[in-house]
Amino acid sequence: MDIGIAGGGINGLCCAWVLQQQGHTIHLYERDRIVAATSSASSKLLHGGLRYLENREFRLVREALRERDAWLERVPQLTRPLRLVLPVYDDSRRPRWMMGIGLFLYDRLAGKSILPPSRWLSASEILRRDPAFRSEGLKGGYEFSDGQMDDHALGLWVAEQARAEGAVIHEQCGVRAVSTNGSITLEDGSVRQHERVLNICGPWAERLLENSGIKSPYKLDLIRGSHLVLQQPCNQAYLLEVPGERRIIFVLPWKGQTLVGTTEVRQDLVSPICCADEEREYMLRILKYYFPELDPGKIEVTSFAGVRPLLRSADDPSQVTREYALDRRGALISVFGGKWTTAHALARKVSYQIQ
Repeated sequence: MDIGIAGGGINGLCCAWVLQQQGHTIHLYERDRIVAATSSASSKLLHGGLRYLENREFRLVREALRERDAWLERVPQLTRPLRLVLPVYDDSRRPRWMMGIGLFLYDRLAGKSILPPSRWLSASEILRRDPAFRSEGLKGGYEFSDGQMDDHALGLWVAEQARAEGAVIHEQCGVRAVSTNGSITLEDGSVRQHERVLNICGPWAERLLENSGIKSPYKLDLIRGSHLVLQQPCNQAYLLEVPGERRIIFVLPWKGQTLVGTTEVRQDLVSPICCADEEREYMLRILKYYFPELDPGKIEVTSFAGVRPLLRSADDPSQVTREYALDRRGALISVFGGKWTTAHALARKVSYQIQ
């Protein structure tokens, strides 16, 4: 079947790869460069989403954990296992028993994982590994497994697999409109006819339908996630509670530096997608709390930001579901939402709807 795909992020590329492997003829259209926007501005994690358990997104967590392991096995040159520490303090909003139950469930949902299960660490063990970490009130913490990746390089690797199978990827080739009869109108006004069209434009999926005169069945919550990169090594990967909030933040080793993120701020498609001063100060304040001796003024700090297309489901951005949804209208299939880790699983589900 001849299939046109609008969108060259990781979900579009995985769909191109999977569908071309199944014998379809694929043309993917990307307005800029592939993997150049949301898909290269992630937290660089392949993870099940431990905090999603609080929203009872068990199906998504199970799927993401299985896909996490699959990526680690499939592309070991661009991924690696990562052990993170979730510390417990006297004043933690989540007590030790709650964290323990959550991680027990996380390990069970992972099934027969290639990664080791979680375990309890004493406060002295955490401080031995990282003497600069906040010791006041520290009771200990849980160490658990997830994975880390180079999101941009891994996305390009997926594109290479799709091309090797025969998929044609058109960069600098924006899509202006799609239709339910299988046509794609490009920015230059030309029309390409396909038997099926996939709208996988991430944050722009709903906008593409609006521009095409098609009512969207889902509303997207566009959430900006900003990150800081500190030019200093990171002794230990952490998942940390934000002081005074139930939000969490990652502190991760990244190419010999320290990656910190992320924020959750609503974003529109018109304003620049960048880390605001308030977000920068917010993350540095959290870092200073957990690393009291840190002096950000003496460290080079850079930032990056991306927009996550989430299904609108809650007033609080941190409570918005990370599930994704598919919608079929004639020859047109639209994808709403989607995590980096689950991109290949999403592509397989899309393939079931092609016929």
